[in-house]
Amino acid sequence: MRRSADIDALQQVLSAALGAREPVCSLAQLGGEAEAFAALDPAVLERPTLVGGGSPYHPTSPAPAPHTLDELTRRADELNVAQILVPNVRRSDDTGALRAAGLVPLATESECVVRLPGEVDEVLRARVGAGRLHDLRRHHHAVSCDVTWERIPLTELGGNAWAKDAFVELHRRRAERHGGHDNLYNADALDTLAHGALADRTEMLVRRSEKTVVQAGLITTSHNGRGLYYLTHAIDHDHPAARHNLHVATLYELYRHARSSGLEWVHLGRGDAHRMRPLGADLFVPLDHWLRAPGLAAPAAEGAEQALSEFAAAPVTGVPVPGPARFRHVPRFDTIDLSSNTSPFLGTAAEYPHLDTAELADTYLTTISTLPGHAGVAALSADHLLFTSGAVDGVMLLLAALASPGERVCVTPPTFPLYAHFAHLLRLPVVDVPLCGDDLSRLDTERILAADPRVTILCDPNNPVGTRLDPEQVHDLLVRGRGLVVIDEAYVEFSEKPSYAGLVEEHGNLIVLRTLSKAWGLAAARCGIALARPGIVEALRRVQVPFGFTNASQHAVRDRLTNARPVLDGIRRIRAERDRMASALAEHPAVDRVFPSETNFLFVRLHKHERVMEQLRDAGIVVADTGRAIPDTCRITIGDRRANAALLDALSSAV
Repeated sequence: MRRSADIDALQQVLSAALGAREPVCSLAQLGGEAEAFAALDPAVLERPTLVGGGSPYHPTSPAPAPHTLDELTRRADELNVAQILVPNVRRSDDTGALRAAGLVPLATESECVVRLPGEVDEVLRARVGAGRLHDLRRHHHAVSCDVTWERIPLTELGGNAWAKDAFVELHRRRAERHGGHDNLYNADALDTLAHGALADRTEMLVRRSEKTVVQAGLITTSHNGRGLYYLTHAIDHDHPAARHNLHVATLYELYRHARSSGLEWVHLGRGDAHRMRPLGADLFVPLDHWLRAPGLAAPAAEGAEQALSEFAAAPVTGVPVPGPARFRHVPRFDTIDLSSNTSPFLGTAAEYPHLDTAELADTYLTTISTLPGHAGVAALSADHLLFTSGAVDGVMLLLAALASPGERVCVTPPTFPLYAHFAHLLRLPVVDVPLCGDDLSRLDTERILAADPRVTILCDPNNPVGTRLDPEQVHDLLVRGRGLVVIDEAYVEFSEKPSYAGLVEEHGNLIVLRTLSKAWGLAAARCGIALARPGIVEALRRVQVPFGFTNASQHAVRDRLTNARPVLDGIRRIRAERDRMASALAEHPAVDRVFPSETNFLFVRLHKHERVMEQLRDAGIVVADTGRAIPDTCRITIGDRRANAALLDALSSAV
């Protein structure tokens, strides 16, 4: 929760739960924080602590301002309490005042949010997969046959004593199961909540089997009216209905309720991504508890921005990250945003895209780290990655951010033509060093090094040829060259040879470009990826136009990355069809040569180039005519069996 009045209300609830005028208790009494407090001295765990600035309940609160911390310190001194805890502060908040006051951060679990940009089943199918959705629906159906779904406004709790009693009893039993710590949702706490500032926005969820309450919880509508906080729940695990995974079934019903009420998200509280993703969570915001205790040393202040790379162009070193992108790590889902000058009457399409893509970056790195040939990727962080509007946007960004007019750019034709195109637009001289060898897979490294380019752009696997470069030559350029080496890996998922992505931390002059347009089937989402050391990524970010990565694209990317099985199946099918087509074309009388390919296309030299191209056009088949780059050639994308059969038929007509 991001409003001080809401946090104050929860502070009063905590005091009531503790039976005290002030929220003072031991850390051990708070419960559920064993991991965050594990390294602390036992004396610290048992010492009285003033809880302030936040709440031990699930919602987060802003980092306290200096005057709030001064007041908190004054209260601690008056109470003769040596320790202060400010729990659940987002790591993205400005924590300078906390550091200055001598509080120390203790990492805890992230807060987890389920965003609902569309119908619940469609969102969950894309996010967790059809199998997991089937399980959610099955649990929901089984539970719905046995128990009711009731929502009781907290303001009406006085007339529903049975619900209050059941809620308190179930939470008492839950506290006993989790180590016997104090129950923070006892009768006094519930009464205080029902008469406080949150009462009008809070409901009790009750699930009953006949007259027996088997689950009770609380939900609160956010102050911006756009989402729900799922504050707590407790289950009677001895009841037969609990066998159907009652919690999961309730979450599914809660998502449906939120969506039907026009809400956009459900806040699930804290958890780890591995456990919460299968429940539909797609936003994970890192949190810290901040503790002042005798003997705990305050951490050193951290820099506000990532240090720039030495490769940053001179104009880039003097400018910050543009506009709102400076605040990209600050979540906005639970705020009232009156800063963007957009229409409040035309729905979410009138809002700017989310700028915080750190969790999505981690998801991408985690996903590709499991693929063959991606050793070292697991060691990279979100700071090594920048999302771009397609990989071609990454080329433009890096040339603008890392090269100044007059500095040379080396390309290795035949290659993707937009490399040279963008370089010319930016007044960067282009040096052509053609590929050599029978398969056009060898670099003339000595010519490249002699040209001393600021940037060398390699397409590997190559487009349009489809072959891979000699890795020893690529490493030679990285080690001996003074400039940057950019490797465009748009087609690397189709190759059985390793990616260079895991080497970006090892080589400060390496940038790897990736795309989700090819193997991942998201060309319409326009999602490219630049992987490099954080200092290079920071330079690219200073040039990038904010808001280029739309919410729709982010949702599509996240859903695809978390359900990668169809992608991997598609890659296997394309490889098999590519090999079959390569054999068929190699024996075809219209074809002179089929080049080896580690992509999803084949580069073919034809006997009667013009006639074949004309015949294909007449047959309604479009292939890439590469005859201007390499005489008598074309590039053929691997299609499905029907499309490939049509191509072979059309070729036969041209003989």
